[in-house]
Amino acid sequence: MSGEGPVAPIRRLIIVGGGSAGWMTAAAVSRMCAAGVSVTLVESDEIGTVGVGEATIPPLLDFNAALGIDENAFVAATQGTFKLGIEFVDWGRLGDRYIHPFGKYGRSTFGISFHQLWLRQLLLGQADSAPGGIEDYSISIAAAKRRRFAKPSPNPEAVLSGLSYAYHFDAGLYARFLRGHAEANGVVRVEGKIGTVEQAPLDGQITAVVLEDGRRIEGDFFVDCSGFRALLLGEALGVPYRSWQHWLPCDSAIAVPTASSGPPIPYTRASAGQAGWRWRIPLQHRVGNGHVFSSAHIANEDALQALIAGLDAPAIAEPRLLRFTAGRRERMWEKNCVAIGLASGFIEPLESTSIHLIQSGIMRLMSFFPDSGVDAVEIDEYNRWMVEEYEHIRDFIILHYSATERQDSEFWNYCRTMDVPDSLAARIELWRRKGRIFQAHNSLFTVESWIAVLTGQNILPRAADPLTAMLPVDETARFLEHLRDLIARTAEAMPRHEDYIAEHCSARAVA
Repeated sequence: MSGEGPVAPIRRLIIVGGGSAGWMTAAAVSRMCAAGVSVTLVESDEIGTVGVGEATIPPLLDFNAALGIDENAFVAATQGTFKLGIEFVDWGRLGDRYIHPFGKYGRSTFGISFHQLWLRQLLLGQADSAPGGIEDYSISIAAAKRRRFAKPSPNPEAVLSGLSYAYHFDAGLYARFLRGHAEANGVVRVEGKIGTVEQAPLDGQITAVVLEDGRRIEGDFFVDCSGFRALLLGEALGVPYRSWQHWLPCDSAIAVPTASSGPPIPYTRASAGQAGWRWRIPLQHRVGNGHVFSSAHIANEDALQALIAGLDAPAIAEPRLLRFTAGRRERMWEKNCVAIGLASGFIEPLESTSIHLIQSGIMRLMSFFPDSGVDAVEIDEYNRWMVEEYEHIRDFIILHYSATERQDSEFWNYCRTMDVPDSLAARIELWRRKGRIFQAHNSLFTVESWIAVLTGQNILPRAADPLTAMLPVDETARFLEHLRDLIARTAEAMPRHEDYIAEHCSARAVA
């Protein structure tokens, strides 16, 4: 347990690093902290940001709302589009495709989870009761396949109430957008590179950062948003990094933008390759593309060629190579410093969790923000919550790799046969028995998310919940047929995605 800090009031908060992590932190702290706390952000234009994650997940809506951000203005300012889920190609088997949707599947009946009704009919195997794929019962998937978009309905009885969404956006433009909000709230930006970090001789707490030109910036509390380097938490405070590379062997990515080849689709695409996977993220003005891969299984040049071969339009910038190690810091809060974003850990953006982990770290920091010194009990609780969240996300990402039948490369043979964390193995086994799946405490991913990946990658239970036996087979078949038809008709009536953007949040309208 960390030692108790000084009792002096915290009046000066220093954020080291910009990008999405730094400016999200600055915007949130400057809006939510008590009066009397000054916020200074130190960044250098000479240091680039990673900007891998331009795709998000639904909790970002809550973060933006907490900051008082107008959605249409935000989407327009960031060249954004809407996102109903993620399409996975070639993950379970070559030729397989499925969508992990945001939102619900179907509708529960008599307290029985919808997926159990579907599963019971599927396992019966009778032609007149066959329910079709579970994707047929998601309004988000139905809309995504038709390239449609509308907001969820507040009426819980409406089909559209089962829809949820997130965004695709330009991460650099998002940071710029948030910088405007933060500076309007009094945040001071200092341009410069950190030269040294000063610490108190008695307890090791950080007291100041000194820039390369000699300027000294004192603070009472520090937020490390310095990226993979973890200048404060890692280098100054010496908090070690725990690698998960044995479960998540990808350690490299190549990113390149392309021109748009048509109207933007309302979903992200993740296509599995020979030694990793490729992303495609549609924005209003371009498409973000990348190849995440294991350098132990494919050379950089071959990985680049695989990426270029899969592009559907010409590249409009030079490819950028990134290196990383999946894992996390042993502690995200140490003494009077919290790491946010890449400084705290990294999980590849397969499920678009990078910006969410920034958001989660910020909002938990706000819950525990100290007013006078730091409290060891609160530090430990913050770290426990963040470690749990990282590990839940880790397990979900590992599932995509381990739940494969592919045997066409050394990479996939490794993933298919590797040992998985006990927590994941137990969840899969519970699902295999009777299709039972529960959302763990402090877990980001919903029951529907787990169902999407498990069924999408061909892991089906051996039996359904016995409670489903109380419902007549023919009545259930009629219910499913009606629901499937209603979802399809609702999706057909929704506006086209590009038309919704043009009417409400086109970047061209504010250019």
